[in-house]
Amino acid sequence: MEERQALSIFAALSQETRLRIVRLLVVAGEPGLPAGAIAEEMGTAASTMSFHLKELEQAGLVRSRRESRSIIYTAEYGALSGLIRFLMEDCCAGRREVCEPALAVATGCCAPDAPRACS
Repeated sequence: MEERQALSIFAALSQETRLRIVRLLVVAGEPGLPAGAIAEEMGTAASTMSFHLKELEQAGLVRSRRESRSIIYTAEYGALSGLIRFLMEDCCAGRREVCEPALAVATGCCAPDAPRACS
Protein backbone atom coordinates (compact mmCIF):
# COMPACT_ATOMS: atom_id res chain seq x y z
CA MET A 1 0.00 0.00 0.00
CA GLU A 2 1.25 3.45 -0.84
CA GLU A 3 1.27 6.27 1.67
CA ARG A 4 -1.31 8.23 -0.32
CA GLN A 5 -3.83 5.36 -0.15
CA ALA A 6 -3.18 4.93 3.59
CA LEU A 7 -3.86 8.64 4.12
CA SER A 8 -7.15 8.35 2.22
CA ILE A 9 -8.19 5.43 4.43
CA PHE A 10 -7.21 7.26 7.61
CA ALA A 11 -9.19 10.31 6.47
CA ALA A 12 -12.27 8.17 5.89
CA LEU A 13 -11.92 6.41 9.25
CA SER A 14 -11.32 9.62 11.21
CA GLN A 15 -15.07 10.25 11.40
CA GLU A 16 -16.95 8.38 14.17
CA THR A 17 -19.90 7.14 12.09
CA ARG A 18 -17.69 5.85 9.30
CA LEU A 19 -15.44 4.01 11.73
CA ARG A 20 -18.51 2.41 13.31
CA ILE A 21 -19.82 1.41 9.86
CA VAL A 22 -16.56 -0.33 8.96
CA ARG A 23 -16.53 -2.20 12.26
CA LEU A 24 -20.16 -3.23 11.74
CA LEU A 25 -19.42 -4.50 8.23
CA VAL A 26 -16.36 -6.42 9.39
CA VAL A 27 -18.55 -8.26 11.88
CA ALA A 28 -21.28 -8.81 9.24
CA GLY A 29 -18.78 -10.68 7.08
CA GLU A 30 -19.05 -11.54 3.41
CA PRO A 31 -22.88 -11.44 3.22
CA GLY A 32 -22.71 -7.73 4.11
CA LEU A 33 -25.64 -5.56 5.09
CA PRO A 34 -28.20 -3.51 3.19
CA ALA A 35 -27.78 0.24 3.40
CA GLY A 36 -31.08 0.57 5.27
CA ALA A 37 -29.98 -1.86 7.98
CA ILE A 38 -26.70 0.02 8.39
CA ALA A 39 -28.56 3.33 8.71
CA GLU A 40 -30.91 1.82 11.28
CA GLU A 41 -28.04 0.37 13.30
CA MET A 42 -26.23 3.72 13.24
CA GLY A 43 -29.39 5.71 14.00
CA THR A 44 -28.72 7.88 10.96
CA ALA A 45 -30.94 9.21 8.17
CA ALA A 46 -30.65 7.44 4.81
CA SER A 47 -29.23 10.53 3.07
CA THR A 48 -26.52 10.93 5.70
CA MET A 49 -25.75 7.22 5.53
CA SER A 50 -25.42 7.42 1.75
CA PHE A 51 -22.80 10.15 2.14
CA HIS A 52 -20.76 8.11 4.65
CA LEU A 53 -20.96 4.93 2.57
CA LYS A 54 -19.82 6.83 -0.53
CA GLU A 55 -16.80 8.17 1.37
CA LEU A 56 -15.90 4.69 2.59
CA GLU A 57 -16.30 3.24 -0.89
CA GLN A 58 -14.09 5.93 -2.42
CA ALA A 59 -11.41 5.15 0.17
CA GLY A 60 -11.63 1.48 -0.81
CA LEU A 61 -12.85 0.29 2.58
CA VAL A 62 -16.25 -1.00 1.46
CA ARG A 63 -17.79 -2.27 -1.73
CA SER A 64 -21.40 -2.34 -2.80
CA ARG A 65 -23.53 -4.66 -4.90
CA ARG A 66 -27.14 -4.50 -5.96
CA GLU A 67 -29.51 -7.26 -4.90
CA SER A 68 -32.99 -6.65 -6.21
CA ARG A 69 -33.94 -3.21 -4.89
CA SER A 70 -31.31 -3.15 -2.13
CA ILE A 71 -27.70 -2.08 -2.15
CA ILE A 72 -25.61 -4.41 -0.01
CA TYR A 73 -22.32 -3.20 1.48
CA THR A 74 -19.41 -5.36 2.56
CA ALA A 75 -16.05 -4.60 4.12
CA GLU A 76 -13.01 -4.73 1.86
CA TYR A 77 -10.82 -7.01 3.93
CA GLY A 78 -7.91 -6.65 1.49
CA ALA A 79 -7.77 -2.89 2.09
CA LEU A 80 -7.94 -3.35 5.86
CA SER A 81 -5.19 -5.99 5.77
CA GLY A 82 -3.12 -3.75 3.52
CA LEU A 83 -3.44 -0.89 5.98
CA ILE A 84 -2.30 -3.10 8.84
CA ARG A 85 0.66 -4.32 6.79
CA PHE A 86 1.49 -0.72 5.88
CA LEU A 87 1.53 0.25 9.55
CA MET A 88 3.56 -2.76 10.61
CA GLU A 89 6.14 -2.81 7.77
CA ASP A 90 8.77 -0.73 9.48
CA CYS A 91 7.75 -1.13 13.09
CA CYS A 92 10.24 -3.84 13.95
CA ALA A 93 13.35 -2.01 12.76
CA GLY A 94 14.99 -5.42 12.64
CA ARG A 95 13.78 -6.34 16.14
CA ARG A 96 10.98 -8.90 15.97
CA GLU A 97 10.15 -8.55 19.69
CA VAL A 98 8.79 -5.06 18.98
CA CYS A 99 6.03 -6.41 16.70
CA GLU A 100 5.29 -9.74 18.37
CA PRO A 101 2.70 -8.39 20.87
CA ALA A 102 0.67 -6.74 18.09
CA LEU A 103 0.97 -9.79 15.85
CA ALA A 104 -0.17 -12.08 18.66
CA VAL A 105 -3.31 -10.00 19.21
CA ALA A 106 -4.07 -9.89 15.47
CA THR A 107 -3.57 -13.63 15.11
CA GLY A 108 -5.87 -14.33 18.05
CA CYS A 109 -8.58 -12.05 16.69
CA CYS A 110 -8.46 -13.46 13.20
CA ALA A 111 -8.62 -17.14 14.10
CA PRO A 112 -11.97 -18.68 13.04
CA ASP A 113 -12.73 -19.98 16.54
CA ALA A 114 -11.40 -16.96 18.43
CA PRO A 115 -13.62 -15.13 20.89
CA ARG A 116 -14.34 -11.50 20.06
CA ALA A 117 -11.23 -10.32 21.90
CA CYS A 118 -10.66 -7.39 19.58
CA SER A 119 -13.92 -5.58 20.00
